[in-house]
This record gives sequence, C-alpha cells and structure tokens, in this order.
Amino acid sequence: MIRKILIAAGSFALLSTTALTPVSAAERKETYKLLDLFGEVLEKVRSEYVEPVNDEELIEAALNGMLASLDPHSAYLNPKNSKDMDIQTRGEFGGLGLEVTMENGWVKVVSPIDDTPAYRAGMQPGDFVTHLDGEPVQGLSLSEAVDRMRGTVNTDIKLTVRRVGVEQPFDIKLTRAVIKVQTVKGQLHGDIGYIRISQFSATTHADLVRIMGQLKKDIGKTPTGFVIDLRNNPGGLLDQAVAVSDDFLDKGEIVSTRSRRPEDTQRFNARPGDIADGLPLVVLINDGSASASEIVAGALQDHKRAVLLGTRSFGKGSVQTLMPLHGHGSLRLTTARYYTPSGRSIQAVGIEPDIKAQQSKVEPIAGAAVERRSEASLRKALPNPNGDKAKPADKDKAAPEPKAPESKAPEPKGEGKTEAPTPIKLGDPAQDYQLARALDLLRGLSLYRPAQR
Repeated sequence: MIRKILIAAGSFALLSTTALTPVSAAERKETYKLLDLFGEVLEKVRSEYVEPVNDEELIEAALNGMLASLDPHSAYLNPKNSKDMDIQTRGEFGGLGLEVTMENGWVKVVSPIDDTPAYRAGMQPGDFVTHLDGEPVQGLSLSEAVDRMRGTVNTDIKLTVRRVGVEQPFDIKLTRAVIKVQTVKGQLHGDIGYIRISQFSATTHADLVRIMGQLKKDIGKTPTGFVIDLRNNPGGLLDQAVAVSDDFLDKGEIVSTRSRRPEDTQRFNARPGDIADGLPLVVLINDGSASASEIVAGALQDHKRAVLLGTRSFGKGSVQTLMPLHGHGSLRLTTARYYTPSGRSIQAVGIEPDIKAQQSKVEPIAGAAVERRSEASLRKALPNPNGDKAKPADKDKAAPEPKAPESKAPEPKGEGKTEAPTPIKLGDPAQDYQLARALDLLRGLSLYRPAQR
C-alpha cells in the first residue's frame, strides 16, 4: 500500500501514486542504449577503480544521484532509511530532532522539533550546519549528512553552525536521543487558548480535538479565542493536515493536488463542524512552517477563518509519493503540486502572513517606569464624583516598535567560532514577541464581538 504523506524540506517525505508515461519505440531504444552505457561504466568502476568498491553502494549512489538531480525532495531510501522514515511518521524515532534540507552544498535547518536535543540547544530555522564533529559537510549528499547526524542513543556530536545575524560560526554539542514527538500541546493565557502543533503525525488530529476540549473546559466560559502555533512545524502526514484544517472549517475546499495528468487531480473538502465554535483564531507561522503546516495556514487564510501572524512560511508546495521497491527500500518521487483553496501555489514563494511580525526583543523606553503626571497629581484637582481613585500608571507596558533583524544570509565558514546564542522560549509571552502580539490581537477583536445573549 502506498501511504499518502507530505513532508517539509528534504530529509523525509511523501504522497499519492503515479503510472509510467507511455514512450515510443525509438525512445525506448535510446533508453536501452543509455542503460548499456550505465552498465559499462559500472563494470569499469568495479574492475579499474583504485580501491575495491561495493556493488550495492555504487548502485545506491547512482540512484541517489539520479533522483537528487530532479529536485531537493526526490530520493532513494535504502531499507534502513525507509524504515526510519516510517517510524518518524508514527511519532517516534532516533536522532537529534532536526528537519533539514540541502542548499548550495550545505545542510540547512528547516526547523528543530519541539522538546528534542536540537530544540533544547537552541537550533533555529535557517541555520546552516557547516561541519559535523569538525568535518565539513560540503561534498556529502543530504542522506549522508543525515546518516552522520544519526547514531547510537546517548552519544554526542558537535555541529558547527552559521546563523543569520551572528557574525561568527559557533559550535553546538548535542546528545543523540530517541525522539518521541508529542505533536500537540496546549496552555491557557487568561481566557485565550494556546495550541502548539509541532508536526503532523498519525495522532495529531485526535490530540488536537482532545486538547481543545480540555482548554475550553478549563476556561469555564466562552473563550476570547485561540492561537494556533505552526511555527517551526516542518510538515508531516497529508491526511492529518486536512483533518486539522477541517476541524476549524464548516465547508469549502481545503487543498487540491495536481500532477502531470489532469485526471489525477484530487480535492479535499471540509465537512460541517468547527471545534473552535466560530471564535477568532490567530495562526502563527514563520520560515520553519513548511508543507503540511502551509496547507493548514493557507486553507484558514483563504477562507478568512484565521488571521495569520508572523513571517513568510518556507514555501514547499510539492507532493511526494513513497513507492516501495520490494525488499530494496523505497523510492520517494515528487509527483504533484498542491494548491490552496483559492488556487494559488505556494511553491518557492511561501505564505505571506496577514500581519508581519518579526521575532523581536521588546524593552521599555528609558524612563517609562517613572510615574507620569496626570490630572490627579495637580494641586486642588476636583475629586471624582463617584469616589473612584486613579490607578497607578503602567510602569512596564510602554514599548518601542521593535526593529527587524538583518536578513542577509551568511556565507558558511568553519573558523572563528563563538558561543551559541541564547534561544527564545516559544509559548512564553514574556520572551515570545509574536505570541504576545497574537494575544493582544485576540483581546482587541473580543472588544468588538457582539455580547452573548
């Protein structure tokens, strides 16, 4: 059976199926000639190369080279890698907790997965990994780099990282672990529910429904609204992305997939029922939001069901198919593109948020903590006729409009290393500026909501 799956940026994958395209007799003859050429080169390498080589490794390298020449997401998965990917989609696997892709020969982080060694160490979307244990990654394929980052649980690996806005590269030491991903978490901020979805695995929809119900119960009254956090969410299973979108939509198209043949177009539609009861939603996205998370964000944005806040998403709008190869692993092949309900493709362009908000550090203006003058401080000021007293002036809420960080990409190098920057804790409004903006937006919207009768 072929499993329908979407993934983020290149280390894992998948979706749908396709058939062989008919070819003419002349084309078939030319193909056989080229296969003869491949066999001739293989035989010369086996017999003449300076060192003995393994046939299986040569064939795997040839397959990977062929597929890697197509796009960043097509690849051959040997039996071990195929099994590892299948385990990952079920929500448990071994490694560092990084979703990665390849860019100009360097390993680039799409996103760290919540509560994993990489997340706790402060790895961020857009980081370039230039060295593994001091050895450069240039010259390695993506699968080779991923294999080197994997390893025995409780063993260490040192990653040399280049980051936008940080002048020098720095080292991060990580300890490999069994990654058990709890893809949905919830917490309350007053009467606003905050739900973080870190990945789309097999249990995401069920976990979302359960946690949403618990949050509404804990609030005990009509909530002001909900924040759905898809930042650093690299994607996952297509059916889960569709189900999560459906959770907040009553009707309409969620996503469509289109391949080379128009007859293979698939459309996924919402069914009646909104687990948020029509209350305002703010969806947080950033450049680590990819694939399945972009399906959810795009559907809710196109249907005007949610306000998107944050920065532009990653922009993976292609669909991959996982095709078993009968005891020889799997073929992961890009077979289609997906489109949001309005018919737009986000491939390589991403989703623009409705409200742009860079992750920023906000500090009070100098002197903001000083008590301000007011009518009540004037000599012989008239008292309030109701006997009310003036409240103390706010001392810590005034803040400047934050300045966005520089966005120039670094030139990866491996020398002059410094200490790793301190990571921001997502989900904590005191540190998480984007979440603080989302909470303020929902509170503002609630002021204009008609009173419940």
